[in-house]
Amino acid sequence: MAELVVDLKEQSYPLKIRKGLLNDVGLEITRFYHGKKVAIITDQTVARYYEKQVKEGLLKEGYEVVVIALPPGEESKSLNQLPFLYKALIDFGLTRSDLIVALGGGVVGDVGGFSAATFLRGIPFVQIPTTLLAQVDSSIGGKVAVDLPEGKNLVGSFYHPVLVLIDPLVLETLSDRFFYDGMAEVIKYACILDVDFFAFLKTLKTRAEMTKQIEQIIYTCCSLKKAIVESDERDTAERMLLNFGHTLGHALETFYAYKKYTHGEAVAIGMYQITLLAEEKGLSAIGTAETIKSLLIQYHLPYTLEHKDYAAVLEYVALDKKNINGVLKVVLLKTIGKSYLEETTATFFVN
Repeated sequence: MAELVVDLKEQSYPLKIRKGLLNDVGLEITRFYHGKKVAIITDQTVARYYEKQVKEGLLKEGYEVVVIALPPGEESKSLNQLPFLYKALIDFGLTRSDLIVALGGGVVGDVGGFSAATFLRGIPFVQIPTTLLAQVDSSIGGKVAVDLPEGKNLVGSFYHPVLVLIDPLVLETLSDRFFYDGMAEVIKYACILDVDFFAFLKTLKTRAEMTKQIEQIIYTCCSLKKAIVESDERDTAERMLLNFGHTLGHALETFYAYKKYTHGEAVAIGMYQITLLAEEKGLSAIGTAETIKSLLIQYHLPYTLEHKDYAAVLEYVALDKKNINGVLKVVLLKTIGKSYLEETTATFFVN
């Protein structure tokens, strides 16, 4: 088993990666949790595949277990879902000495983590990510949030899990679209931090080839994020680099009401488009955008924008969380593997 430890000033927690790890969830949790109750927050799609396996593993270890399944999709990551979640936790009798398990993709991890952060002012929780995107990115680092109609992740907190369990075998149930959705975040890491990793990704031509290397891919991404989170837990400096492609990506998701693009698809478009703009302004090496575009095509990801909607999309860019006192910090590339923050305004995106 590959294992990392996210080592923070006030809290450290292990991140474990192993095929078949889902079979040992109960055992892994007994290593640190000696309470009575476990509330599993998941969605209805994930529940069909993995609820029985995880629940039975916990029951086997003597825990009382309740499963709370949300409708799948970004719409569940909203303030409207919180009263339902809180009531279910109250009805189960969950206390501050008990445990929440977030079993699912990024939406479940975010809303489950936000519930854990806010219910009774804080319940310990475990992340068990079931999508590639969540395994390489959103389950690590303690960002938990819900969306508002005006924008994505506008209400949230920093609240770290006590444990992250990653089983690459669960990715076998992902459709191609959502597998490649996760690979967009993998490409992001390569773009901002590791040119050799980018070159490695170029050698993988099919999903089968990627699957053979998936544990190494996940471990590499988690290692890169771990280092950044440890150096900048509160996202005020270096950690902002992880938002490459996200300023425009989040705006696209919000404008299209989370129906046209997945998160990874929106980020893919954002990475290419912002690099294209940066090249035009002399801020990125010429050819960088084309290099990104080539890899996005290889991984079946979009890169083009609907220009008729662009002006309306830009209105959401102004609501980005990194827009502080009228200064918007955007992540740009000098070249592949070398990223930096540029202070500008939302007008940067106007061509």
